[in-house]
Amino acid sequence: MSVKLAEVARQAGVSLATASRVLNGSARTPAAAIADRVRAAADELGYVANAQAQALARSTTGLVGLVVHDIADPYFSAIAHGVQESALQHGHQVLLAGTDIAGGAEPERSAELSAVNAFISYRTDAIILAVSRLKEEDPRLSAALGRYIKNGGRVVALGATTIPGAQSLTLPNREGAAALARALIDRGHARFAVLAGPGDRNTARRRVEGFLDALAAAGIDPLAVVPGGFNSQGGFDAALECLDALGIRPGGAAAGDGGGVAAGVCLLAANDVMALGAMTALRSRGLRIPQDVQVAGFDDIPTLRDHSPGLTTYRLPLKGIGRLAAELALDPEHAPGAGITGEVILRESAGA
Repeated sequence: MSVKLAEVARQAGVSLATASRVLNGSARTPAAAIADRVRAAADELGYVANAQAQALARSTTGLVGLVVHDIADPYFSAIAHGVQESALQHGHQVLLAGTDIAGGAEPERSAELSAVNAFISYRTDAIILAVSRLKEEDPRLSAALGRYIKNGGRVVALGATTIPGAQSLTLPNREGAAALARALIDRGHARFAVLAGPGDRNTARRRVEGFLDALAAAGIDPLAVVPGGFNSQGGFDAALECLDALGIRPGGAAAGDGGGVAAGVCLLAANDVMALGAMTALRSRGLRIPQDVQVAGFDDIPTLRDHSPGLTTYRLPLKGIGRLAAELALDPEHAPGAGITGEVILRESAGA
């Protein structure tokens, strides 16, 4: 049977309130000799402090809630790693929830709302939303987080959000995609198709806008813009649809009048896992990378080192993004003020 706080107070010869202030971490602590007597009694009796009582006394739980889409996705796992590193430095533990549920946006909305409500019930000190924001925020989520923020909680979202009181950590999605496309154009690429990802996700939408900005500035029309899931299967399916639409077949040739689309089409994928799925699709059709079709992605996820040919991409500092998100959530006054920047990484998949 568990030892009660009243037993500790009785053995130490103090009031219940005094024992609670000592063991639950209140800022109003008694004299050192009394505190030592209470702790000695707790150790002797084997008392274990109640986490909820500690949270009430300290006005903090030492917990941070982190919502990601799919923790198996290297993009999210790298960000989560960064969040955890920073949180531990601030004496916090991270609670993790995922929203990767089949069925489209609505089940994911419900999963995110359930995760947030759970974090609120656990009295987490802050909540970090690493899921790509939808064009329209769920009003239920906005209402729940609005109440949480009014009660002293802190919320950080990766990307623009309309959640009242939440802080946004802006990523260079549009700028980075434009920089990547410009770098490929500068290297002589002139034929592009875009594997766009889901149009209702701000991250995918902004990256596609960046690709198209750079192509338009160079006077290039994309051969195709194909939506798909923001995952490997989405990239695989979108690539096959693109190949069929353009009539591309082994050797870089294509069907159509006068040979159709010439060799050297470059597929611009909205993220790296889509790009890797696209590369699998190309191989399934007997196409060579980069001799027949080139591929570029976005993010520079850590697992790219395991793939050949190396993927051309735009590198985001994923762990750094996670660390900065946690700093904004836990120590906003001392968080670094500089924005997130990335860089173009040219590798063999695009003929580097």
